[in-house]
This record gives sequence, C-alpha cells and structure tokens, in this order.
Amino acid sequence: MKNSILFLLVLVSLSAYSQKTEYEVASYLTEGNKAPNTHYIGEAWLNAIIHDDKELGYNITKATFKANSTLDWHKHGTAQVLIIVDGEAYYQERGNEPVILKEGDLIKCEKDTEHWHSSSKLSDVTYLALYGGGQPTTWTEVVTQEYYDEVAEKLKSN
Repeated sequence: MKNSILFLLVLVSLSAYSQKTEYEVASYLTEGNKAPNTHYIGEAWLNAIIHDDKELGYNITKATFKANSTLDWHKHGTAQVLIIVDGEAYYQERGNEPVILKEGDLIKCEKDTEHWHSSSKLSDVTYLALYGGGQPTTWTEVVTQEYYDEVAEKLKSN
C-alpha cells in the first residue's frame, strides 16, 4: 500500500512536467481564402500554411489556380521552390522558354529571378510554394491574356 501511494505521488508529480498536449495543427488540404484579384488573371485561393514564422525563417503557401489563370511577372528576395501537388502549370523565367509542370514536379527559382507561373489553359493547378520570410514579392509586369494564350498555344504543340 505504501509503495502504491508513493508510486501515485511520483506519477502526479511527473505529470506536472509532462509535454504540452495542445498542438497547433494546420492542413495543406484546406482550400484557403480567395485571393484579391490584384496581380493575376482568373481565380485563385491561398492557404498560408506557415507564414512569417521567425523561428523557421521560411513560408509555405498552398495556392490553387483555376484553369486559364495566371500570376503576373514577379521576383522574390529569396529563392522559391514550387511543388506541384495537383494539375498542370505553366512556368517561365525571364529570358527562358516556358515549360509545363505536372503533378509531382518541383522547380526552384533563384533569388531575384523574374518569373511567372500559372495554371494551364485547361487544367486547375495546386502547388506548395516554399520561400524565405520577410521579403515581399516584387511585381514587375502584367502577364496579359494575349501573352498567356500565346504560351498556351506554343506549349500545346510540344
């Protein structure tokens, strides 16, 4: 009996030092919020999975663009990695030819490299964007519907 009481006292004392049981759980499956239509054509949703986390030093954003939607030309103050998790995307860096990215593809865009990316003409796209914190996106030029359509036609024949 004495050992049982001692055991219970030790157990209760240790529980005071136990691990925190409340976790902050987020999901990349959440669609997010409809993005304001300022630097893109079409429809987009953004889910800031990790944003401005000082300890991690990077952000992860899930973006979903409906078919026939595109971001404008832009660059980032840090490198950016795009991971295509669903659908198809167009991607182009200034001075290079555009390419099609498909589910499972990953591409790294170097710091201060001007680029644009989008859904394809006929397919929605969902991607995870990983990039450094603290540096805002610099928007440089509008991607017009005409230019987007030219890229879509060119890539359709590839």
